[in-house]
Amino acid sequence: MESNECTRAGQDCSQTEDELVRGDFTTSKLGTKEYWNDAYRRELQTFKDIGDVGEIWFGEESMNRVLRWMEKENVPGDAAILDIGTGNGVLLVELAKSGYTNLTGIDYSAASVELARSVLRTENICNVEIKEVDFLSCTGELGCFDVCIDKGTFDAISLNPENTEEGKACYVQALRGALKENGLFVITSCNWTKEQLLQMFSQGFDFVKELPTPQFQFGGKTGNIVTAIIFKRLH
Repeated sequence: MESNECTRAGQDCSQTEDELVRGDFTTSKLGTKEYWNDAYRRELQTFKDIGDVGEIWFGEESMNRVLRWMEKENVPGDAAILDIGTGNGVLLVELAKSGYTNLTGIDYSAASVELARSVLRTENICNVEIKEVDFLSCTGELGCFDVCIDKGTFDAISLNPENTEEGKACYVQALRGALKENGLFVITSCNWTKEQLLQMFSQGFDFVKELPTPQFQFGGKTGNIVTAIIFKRLH
């Protein structure tokens, strides 16, 4: 994500809950399906030409952070895991290499799905299911997962210039439908702080922990470059 879309990280956390939920950053083309279709068509062609998988969202450390947490929490190898907005599928590759065998990735971009499948084939990984699915429209269609992972998809939905609030509400509803009771949701965001995420996922989810992420200082305040939160789905 472009750096000017990540300006939320160091904000003043004394804001009211209404201000936190409403947000004050500007919507962007990064929230549109057209943008991501174009981006993944380019990445797909680049992969076909030179084998470059493209951008790793939030960098490799963001993947390693999640993998370390899963190992520490002893998430079993056969746990049903959903990668929401899989992009190039690199997270699924790393999960498979770490021994996880029940993996599904979804994305609403057909080019993303083709790219992810191509990357997985190149890595000789055959036991991962990739689906072309719009998460906001799939309530009840995905089945029950033990773990759902999001690295930037909720951010993109939040940036959509059209129906932004409706999109966020649909996301929460779809997530409840995708997770088993007591299932875990791992979200990494560069647009939302811990306090904002806790408020937006307050209905139907319980806070488990915050994963440590890089910090910065500006104007005497300390903030996080990204926020990584674990939630548990309530009954």
